[in-house]
Amino acid sequence: MEALAASSHTVTAVLTNPASKVGRGLKMSGTPVAQAALRLWGDGVPIFTFETLKTTAREAVAACNADILVSFAYGHIFGPKFMALFPKGGINVHPSLLPRWRGSSPIQHTILAMDEETGISIQTIAPEMDTGDLLLVQRIPLTGREKAGTLSGLCAHLAAPMVVEALDAIDQGKARPRPQTGDPTYCGKISKEDGRVDWGRPSRELDARIRAFDPWPGSYTSLRNMRLSILEAEPFDEFVPSNADEHVTNSVPGTIIAVAATKGIIIKTGQGYLAVKHLQLATRKSAGFREFANGVRDLVGTVLF
Repeated sequence: MEALAASSHTVTAVLTNPASKVGRGLKMSGTPVAQAALRLWGDGVPIFTFETLKTTAREAVAACNADILVSFAYGHIFGPKFMALFPKGGINVHPSLLPRWRGSSPIQHTILAMDEETGISIQTIAPEMDTGDLLLVQRIPLTGREKAGTLSGLCAHLAAPMVVEALDAIDQGKARPRPQTGDPTYCGKISKEDGRVDWGRPSRELDARIRAFDPWPGSYTSLRNMRLSILEAEPFDEFVPSNADEHVTNSVPGTIIAVAATKGIIIKTGQGYLAVKHLQLATRKSAGFREFANGVRDLVGTVLF
């Protein structure tokens, strides 16, 4: 939206979700999109926050006489009556290499699947979700250490000029949409429950899940019946445990095996070991693993669940 505000294109209205309660005080707050629109245009551009896109919404949007709809992460389906309001149709920013990861959580699923690359697809809006023709595509190589929050920020930064470029091409009659090719994959919504750590999974899979669910819903487990958030970790499958203690040699997944000076708190998984570097116990501040281990007694041998 900021890129569009700085371009030669005119934004006639902003459509975003209704305000919601946020923070400990549960105060009503407009979406970041609504807040940015106020900062960019003040009262000069209407901000629509309809619950649904039915008659009232369509009448308000129609009065703006917009040529085209630009969508990103709105979270609602645009029906044929709504799309008929835009003579030049609509375009959508999707942070994946379509047709891979059609759906609502492509960034998280890219990380979960340990894909070696992702990208940004500027597609036309079609009746079926994420099936539109491709206008522009940019590939993004991945290191395997990305978190959902940072990857989202990168995609937003790279996508902004792509949106302006796509609109320029459409406006000048130079756009060349092309159909998606290849077998599609799909992703659904992420839930709060997805964040609970299943220690029976392999270490590499747990690592991917922790990064995919950062910042939301976060990854958590239980330590002595208290919620323990896992904020940062990495696989440490080359770890060789000592045979000095029975709880090490006969440990079950979720057992804290050791506190390694340079690696973290070592936890046995269903396959391999996970080194936890940053964590937070309920009601306490987040801490690095050394500080955490100093503050919680008898960690080694404890089983997380």
